[in-house]
Amino acid sequence: MMEYNGTMMQYFHWYSPADGSLWKQLEEEAPALARAGITAVWLPPAYKGADGPNDVGYGVYDLFDLGEFDQKGSVRTKYGTREEYLRAIKTAQKEGIEVYADIVFNHRLGADEPEEFKATPYNPHNRNEATGELQTIKAWSHFYFPGRKGKYSKLYWHWWHFNAADYNVLDEKQDAVYLFEGKTFDDSVDLEKGNFDYLMGCNLDINNPDVKKELFYWGEWYLETTGVDGFRFDAVKHVNSDFFLEWLKHVRHKSHKKLFAVGEYWSGESEALKHFIQATDGRMMLFDVGLHYNFAAAAKQGKGYNLRNVFHNTLVAEHPELAVTLVSNHDSQPLQSLESVVEAWFKPLAYALILLRRDGYPCVFAADYYGAHYKDTGKDGKEHEIWMAKHQWLIDKFLYVRRYFAYGEQRDYFDHPNCIGWVRTGNEVQPGGIAVILSSGDECVKHMQTTSPRTIFTDITEHVEEEIHTDEEGWAEFRCQPGSVSVWVPRHE
Repeated sequence: MMEYNGTMMQYFHWYSPADGSLWKQLEEEAPALARAGITAVWLPPAYKGADGPNDVGYGVYDLFDLGEFDQKGSVRTKYGTREEYLRAIKTAQKEGIEVYADIVFNHRLGADEPEEFKATPYNPHNRNEATGELQTIKAWSHFYFPGRKGKYSKLYWHWWHFNAADYNVLDEKQDAVYLFEGKTFDDSVDLEKGNFDYLMGCNLDINNPDVKKELFYWGEWYLETTGVDGFRFDAVKHVNSDFFLEWLKHVRHKSHKKLFAVGEYWSGESEALKHFIQATDGRMMLFDVGLHYNFAAAAKQGKGYNLRNVFHNTLVAEHPELAVTLVSNHDSQPLQSLESVVEAWFKPLAYALILLRRDGYPCVFAADYYGAHYKDTGKDGKEHEIWMAKHQWLIDKFLYVRRYFAYGEQRDYFDHPNCIGWVRTGNEVQPGGIAVILSSGDECVKHMQTTSPRTIFTDITEHVEEEIHTDEEGWAEFRCQPGSVSVWVPRHE
């Protein structure tokens, strides 16, 4: 039976150029991505954000404006127009690449008018602690989308469609999360800050019948309009997990499509991810945040990190069928809110660990693949210039090996703190197998057994020029350079 080694790419980063070019870029590059071995792309939020043409997409203003209406200072979004978005999706799918849409259900920003109503202030660091009495506030909560003029949906949003906000026009200096009168924070969320239902902007009241009806309808509309193949759900730890199951069941039924789904539950606590998996009956994959944190620690500590533990407390080790493995993403990249940097020297090792092993659904980050250069203000209040290295050549090599060699049984040689390796045996349909070895310290040599006796192996990374010959039982001394990775494949005459 033919095994399938799919690979996703996050086709954007936080600082992708705000010139409306991304959709056109995908349309042009889809054939090359398909040839490289990318089988799915995760695209950024495609709808209009509060910052218009500069919004990354997570400051959601209008879910129905995909770059079609003159709102928030532009017709296009940061990434292009509605027509360009739809054309890019069709082009990618024609090349055999699935398209996953980024969906934000938690909040709205950029309201068109403020409204007055009553609310109770809560400690933003402990949402179980009220810091004042019920009082009149004035919050930006009325959305009526003047540029769209009721096209696609007639619903206008008011304060009662939300349950909380963190800005009061009547008391701008007050640092609080205001819980709206008659509302409660949802209990089925992460327990950080006492209750992490509220994240930013105007927080949607998922339990409001009008809200639920509108989001279900929008899901139908979005699938019918775009034809995407799945979803990446933003900030799932801030939304009742039951809602995702209901919404997914609804749109899968309406579209008659299986629809891939992965949630972003950004937590290094493996127990929190396990709880979410149980709450959603394992019907949604999750990003393996614990694995990312292990990579970041390994990169920072170098020889001081025990590589034998690189998969400890990770989702891929405990629930491999539900783990989307990653090295970096838009939130963890330098100068971002969840900055957690995997240093450049370790990224080739990390990508080998997600692309060349049996378990997990790997995700390649655009800024690692293409490189990135940008400036922004750091937490120290100073402007920093960032250069992220381009690893495309090596990742393409890994993708090639993943497609043609990385199959069959996996034998691990995790027997040294700074030198680990593994062998993939191949199978009847895809014979040959591979041997992978990586080092976080000195030059690394490891005695490993392949299923290819008396065979010449070469290092496809070209880090080691010499060939390696296996003996009559498939054994050989495989090696790699210091702080490096080598991927050994059978040489074909």
